[in-house]
Amino acid sequence: MSAMLYEASHYLAANVPQPTSNAPGPLTTKVNLVLGILAWAGTAAGVCGVLVTGAMMAISVKRGESSEHMSRLGMVLGGCVLVATAGPLVQFVFN
Repeated sequence: MSAMLYEASHYLAANVPQPTSNAPGPLTTKVNLVLGILAWAGTAAGVCGVLVTGAMMAISVKRGESSEHMSRLGMVLGGCVLVATAGPLVQFVFN
């Protein structure tokens, strides 16, 4: 069975086109600038989210309240990981 899958993968992947990038230089520069600003803003939003969640946790502990701050922190950290890996993931897929 694995030999058949091996042959099928070689047959299907034999003629995959590899297009070249023909984007104009000024457009590429502007797009990279916008993407860099968005990446910086996403990182700043992640840091602010962690700080706000930590402050809310500290306030609720001082008041003696229990709430689901760990799940909120998990969502913030998950968003941080997504923002941090977005560029490399897109580069891996499209290059």
